[in-house]
Amino acid sequence: MQTKTNNIDNKLNNPNNSSLHLQLEQLPPLSLYIHIPWCVKKCPYCDFNSHNLKGQTLPEANYIAALIADLEQALPLIWGRCIRTIFIGGGTPSLFSGDAINQIISAVRKLTRLSPLAEVTLEANPGTVDNEHIADYYKCGVNRISFGIQSFNDKHLQVLGRIHGKDQAVEAINLAKQYFTRINLDLIYGLPKQTVDEALSDLNLALGFATTHLSCYNLTIEPNTEFFTKPPSGLPTNDLCYIMQDQLIGTLQTAGFHRYETSAFALNSDFCLHNLNYWQFGDYLGIGAGAHSKLSFHDKIVRQVRHKHPQTYMNDVLQGTHLVEDKPVGITELPFEFMLNALRLVDGFESNIFVERTGLSLSMVLKRLNYAQEKGLIKLTHGKIVPTKLGQDFLNDLLILFLEE
Repeated sequence: MQTKTNNIDNKLNNPNNSSLHLQLEQLPPLSLYIHIPWCVKKCPYCDFNSHNLKGQTLPEANYIAALIADLEQALPLIWGRCIRTIFIGGGTPSLFSGDAINQIISAVRKLTRLSPLAEVTLEANPGTVDNEHIADYYKCGVNRISFGIQSFNDKHLQVLGRIHGKDQAVEAINLAKQYFTRINLDLIYGLPKQTVDEALSDLNLALGFATTHLSCYNLTIEPNTEFFTKPPSGLPTNDLCYIMQDQLIGTLQTAGFHRYETSAFALNSDFCLHNLNYWQFGDYLGIGAGAHSKLSFHDKIVRQVRHKHPQTYMNDVLQGTHLVEDKPVGITELPFEFMLNALRLVDGFESNIFVERTGLSLSMVLKRLNYAQEKGLIKLTHGKIVPTKLGQDFLNDLLILFLEE
């Protein structure tokens, strides 16, 4: 066994060596991501694959047919494997009717081994749902709903380009509570001209709904967004954002929420199992325009990317030409790919997970782990790798250590 490990290590030092193949003893858990790419209006900070409807009719039937064709073509890649979670994201999935979501979930049940206990999450915009939508989503098998609230301050919502206001957000959450026990609320802090008190006010309003999951994101200005080309005035300084973050985290901890990932907080361990599978370097099949997949086999790990433009995707998927990328992950890329996800976990991860999910020896990254520990960015203890408070605050600096040399 020691000879085999050393052989892997030696070959990994030669990135041009193409003869080495992974040997995964077991495949990780499998999730399904379904992308709905349309929005009523694209937000100026959003860098996700979303497209304005611009008054056009939503092509529900054609897109559902494309999703089903996409899933059918992918079946040989996941044959026999159980799907543990489904996440319907976007875009704005709540633009789709309850009947449309029902058709999609029914097709998944028919074509795959969907766990009867599967977590099924749907993202929703408060400005696009009413009681009929919420009730229908619940009836068709959605058991977790995630609202993009972002803020309860109408002034900030307007700057963010959101189509809903505070009153619509409150109404949508109260409607959802009639049906769902698992509700997530997304909040963004570090908004233009936002004060610490305003950020805390948003959080306290969210806590008042007694949901079991909250996500708090620092606004970042991403390339290929309107905010990147036309930055809004009054963006808080990094120091002010750190103050907001610390006070938000403290308030959530006082309320009994556990911070289990960089931006995710759960009450009573009600973690988002779908996202947790991402962070633990599990597998996921992504279908829909622009969706990504990461799929493991016993001798390789493959990444796929689908066409981003909805119409191109719908045209090409019927011809089986919808993939713009379909290739194995390079062995020298795997340590960074794994750490990019796993080091977001505040409680860290068991070291054996690295071996199980990458097929590599931990000795491959031991030197870098030790260096990160010397810098105070992680703590190595009892078979676990845990980012420190410093490592959490400077996550990018920590991740850089695991890039290919």
